[in-house]
Amino acid sequence: MDAQLLGGALQGISCEKDVLIEILTQRCNSQRLMIAEAYRDMYGRDLITDLKENLSHHFKEVMVGLMYPPASYDAHELWHALKGVDTEEKCLIDILASRSNMEIFQIKEAYLMQYNTDLQQDIDSETSGHFRDTLMNLAQGTRMEGYADPSAAAQDAMILWEACQQKTGEHKNMLQMILCNRSHQQLWMVFQEFQNISGQDIVDAINECYDGYFQELLVAIVLCIRDKPSYFAYRLYNAIHDFGFHNKTVIRILIARSEIDLMNIRQRYKERYGKSLFHDIKHFASGHYESALLAICAGDTEDY
Repeated sequence: MDAQLLGGALQGISCEKDVLIEILTQRCNSQRLMIAEAYRDMYGRDLITDLKENLSHHFKEVMVGLMYPPASYDAHELWHALKGVDTEEKCLIDILASRSNMEIFQIKEAYLMQYNTDLQQDIDSETSGHFRDTLMNLAQGTRMEGYADPSAAAQDAMILWEACQQKTGEHKNMLQMILCNRSHQQLWMVFQEFQNISGQDIVDAINECYDGYFQELLVAIVLCIRDKPSYFAYRLYNAIHDFGFHNKTVIRILIARSEIDLMNIRQRYKERYGKSLFHDIKHFASGHYESALLAICAGDTEDY
């Protein structure tokens, strides 16, 4: 039935965008994939292709983005970030700093299948320096899981502290190796030990000692380990307020997190910034694009 309604909406004289929003934003990803299959069987056409041909601008990006499986969507975003006119470092940071080992593995498979090229090779050729080395490390997807060694935490914290003091190439490598490979449980203890040793929070120390995308990536790793929803709330707030509504970032985060932790992101956003995410999107976006974003974001009664 959904496929039939979408066919009618897309193949009529004028595209019925409200129908697209009502169906595609209110189904989960696995349901949307089944709808696309039914659509192909019914019309002999590809739903994504029809969406691309009938829609435009940011509204098209949202509707098409919803049709990708999660790993394929991340792969799509990474490819465009690496192969676009300018490398979009913040997109690389958002995705690679926040995904689990399994998610990284699935992204690499999807990337190879969709673009017939290796993600790590593209990172290697399109980025540089310690930023590249850290991205390459994250893209291996080899972070330890569920393991914590209290006796090693103080030693790691001391290495991090020295890396913030001395800032040699070797120290930068040791810093990113610890942040990219230790388990989340281990790093929680390392960050506490770092505070004890230095009297300073690890994020403040990184911000003081380093700059550029390398610094942004290190901070993103720390923030994602501490509280991923808070990190994405912070990124959304910046995208909406600091960059004059950075559409790509808002779209990417809402779609990618919609079935993972978007409810928690909304909660952190409201706690931290006073206004709801729903309110801020409504204030800055417009038309069917606004309607689609709000439908994905959803909202509590007091948000309207």
